[in-house]
Amino acid sequence: MRDIIIIGSGPAGFTAAIYAARAELKPLLIASSVEIGGELMNTTEVENFPGFPEAVMGPDLMTKMQEQAEKFGTEIVYDDVVELELDGPVKRVKLGNGGVEEARAIVYATGSAYRKLGLPEEATLSGHGLSWCATCDGFFFRQKTIAVVGGGDSAMEEATFLTRFADKVYVIHRRDSLKASKIMQQRAFDNEKIEFIWNAEIAAIHGTEAVSGVSLRDTVTGELRALDLDGLFVAIGNDPRTHLVHGKLELTAEGTIAVDGRSSRTSVPGVFAAGDVIDPHYRQAVTAAGSGTVAALDAEHYLAALDDAAGEPAQAAQLAAVAE
Repeated sequence: MRDIIIIGSGPAGFTAAIYAARAELKPLLIASSVEIGGELMNTTEVENFPGFPEAVMGPDLMTKMQEQAEKFGTEIVYDDVVELELDGPVKRVKLGNGGVEEARAIVYATGSAYRKLGLPEEATLSGHGLSWCATCDGFFFRQKTIAVVGGGDSAMEEATFLTRFADKVYVIHRRDSLKASKIMQQRAFDNEKIEFIWNAEIAAIHGTEAVSGVSLRDTVTGELRALDLDGLFVAIGNDPRTHLVHGKLELTAEGTIAVDGRSSRTSVPGVFAAGDVIDPHYRQAVTAAGSGTVAALDAEHYLAALDDAAGEPAQAAQLAAVAE
C-alpha cells in the first residue's frame, strides 16, 4: 500500500507530486491515458507564470513540471481512474486496465473540462471545423474566416492566436461587454483581424461534413441571422471534473469540491483536493500550482499524525514491559 496517490497531471497534480516526493512519500501520480498535462497543453505563450519573463509555452512548462516531479521520485501511470473507494483508512483507486491501487491518502486534482454549447451539431462536427483548442487546430484554418465564442481571457487568447492563421476572426459574445482582463481585451480590440459581434449567441451550427456557418440569435431582440464561417472555436468556460466523486465528497453550489477554509481538506479524512476542481473563480496555472502545494503539505501532516497515533500504543507497551 502506498502513502499517497495523486490523481491529475496539471499544475496542481505535478506540484503536489513534487512536494510529496521531496517529503519521501513516494507518490504515485495517475496522469490519464489521453489528457496529460491539463489545460496548459492547449495553451501557447504563458506570460504570467512567475520566473518566465520572456514567457513560456504551455506544453514546455508542463514538461518541466513532469521532469521535476520524476526527478524526486514520483512514479507516473498513464491510465484513467474509473472508480474510487474513499471511505475508511485505506483508499482504493480502480484503473481502466482493471488494476487497483491503494493508499492512505489521496490528492484529487483532475482539473476541469471544456464547456460545450449544448447543440446537437457539436457531436457530428467536432473535429470537422468545430474545435475547443486553437493551438491544436488553428493551423488548419489558414486564410479562412472563423469565429470564437466567448468573452473571457481564454476567448481573447484564442482569437488573438488564431489571427496568425485566419484572414478574419469574429468574436461572438452574448453580452455587450467582456469578462476578460483589460490587457487581453485591449490586445483583441487592437487586432485588425478581429471583429466583435455583441449580444449574440449560437442558435445552430451549419454544415454536414464540415462547419459552413452558424445561425446567430440576438440576445436582446431574439432576431436570427446567418453568418458564413469556415470554422468555429468554443471558449465559454470549463466545468470541474468531479464525476468520480459525486456522492462521495461534498460539493459546493458551483459544483467544485468543498474544502475546509484555505486548506485542501475535503469532507472525507485522508482525501485532499487541489487546482481547478476546487476553484470556480481564479483558475490560473499559478494558483493551481499553489493549491497543489497546499494539498501535498496537508497530506503529509495527515500521514504524520496517523503514524504518531499508531506509534503511541507501541510506545505504551514498551514502557509497560520495562516497568515489569
